[in-house]
Amino acid sequence: MGLGIVIGIIDTGIDYSHPAFQNHDGTTRILSIWDQTDQSGKPPSGFAFGSEYTKNHINTALKSPLPLNIVPEVDTIGHGTAVSSIISGSHNEENSFMGIVPQSKLAVVKLKEAKENLKQIYFIPNYSLCYQESDIMLGIRYLLGVAEQLNRPLILCICMGSSQGGHDGRGPLCSYLDQLTRQPRIGTVIAAGNEAALKRHYYCYSHTPPFYSGFDLKVGTEDRMFSMEIWPFPAGRITLELYSPDCEIVSSHYTSINTCQTFSLSQGQSSVFINNIILEGSTGDQMILVRFDNPLPGIWHCRVKSEGNEPFSFHCWLPSGNLITADTRFYQSDPNTTITSPGDARVPLTVAAYNQLDNCFLEESGRGFSRFGEIVPDVSAPGFKIPCALPGNRYGTLTGTGAAAAHAAGAAAMIMEWGFVRGNHTPITGVKANRMIIRCAKRDNAYFYPNNIWGYGRIDMLHFFEQISTFT
Repeated sequence: MGLGIVIGIIDTGIDYSHPAFQNHDGTTRILSIWDQTDQSGKPPSGFAFGSEYTKNHINTALKSPLPLNIVPEVDTIGHGTAVSSIISGSHNEENSFMGIVPQSKLAVVKLKEAKENLKQIYFIPNYSLCYQESDIMLGIRYLLGVAEQLNRPLILCICMGSSQGGHDGRGPLCSYLDQLTRQPRIGTVIAAGNEAALKRHYYCYSHTPPFYSGFDLKVGTEDRMFSMEIWPFPAGRITLELYSPDCEIVSSHYTSINTCQTFSLSQGQSSVFINNIILEGSTGDQMILVRFDNPLPGIWHCRVKSEGNEPFSFHCWLPSGNLITADTRFYQSDPNTTITSPGDARVPLTVAAYNQLDNCFLEESGRGFSRFGEIVPDVSAPGFKIPCALPGNRYGTLTGTGAAAAHAAGAAAMIMEWGFVRGNHTPITGVKANRMIIRCAKRDNAYFYPNNIWGYGRIDMLHFFEQISTFT
């Protein structure tokens, strides 16, 4: 039931007054909250911003007629509340609800939105919800401190992601999570993302002369600022040409280390900014970053050509989530290689989603593999209309890989309790817990495993407990 386990949530916050996060006596099951958006209180020790609210603060607020005057923490979006409750929600008989591990404790980080200058650099609309990777990493560091102070195992659950980067697990956040998950008593579970059905990924392998590829990008009328990333495989060097809907040509014929080319189109006041980077910072690979400012709606034709007149291949991604509308997409899209970062990290457990009512894979669930063929996702978990708590003392459902990752985080907490708290395997690490989940996953004879949709199969904790003697 998660006894003795800390569940670390980095998300949109939590409705701490919800009964799903209270004990039978009305006290909170939340150990602490770091609200990065709230500058009215005292930051956590070792941090320079935000406000920390401890269990004592929360219990005092729950007894007050004006709780927000004491702990002004709210979750206006509801995603963090839903994810937290799926993992750790208290039993509520009236609503037929209970989290996966209701005896676990919660530590929560509410992320602040990305800085405006970063949004401007990456052409992210002001109305879009977007967070900084550095703030996520600081949130992880905070949660590690909470668990270390109590000497309890920690399960991190990250249910957000980005399509920026090389989808190869080599970015700063992925590397950090890889390192942590190898340490004792720290597990990490990550959602695979919900990008597979949105037509925001294109892949091409050009193996015959004249070694170029053309593909079409449809730009919706509401998307006035967005970016696109093109990542060739390391052996190739490519150039890019764009043809606007009114047939103006934008050409980037050379690569550089840090030069940005600016193109102003004569029609529609459109501008295109192209960074054809020969040595991208995290990977050393070539990456072409294209940023559109007030682009003409319609079909933009993209032409990629080999600089060395040799076979080449590349991936191309559009932004994820709500950063663009569904009207902006590739016509010849590929649903594979759509797992969002940090889900492409090598060591954490990356979780896809399926409909537990009919055992069919969710169409929107991110698919593997990584850009270089590493196996992701690792497993699949139930993710269709999973019961959860919602702000305002309500209950509802959550669909997607966030719900599936929450389910898997509960499974990882069970294993950590079995291993460390109950003394069956005290040196247990996140890697070992992940391997136990993978070994006991349910696999159908109709598929080869691992595959880029189901990973190693569907999580099956009943099978784990049946086979538990093999781990002792």
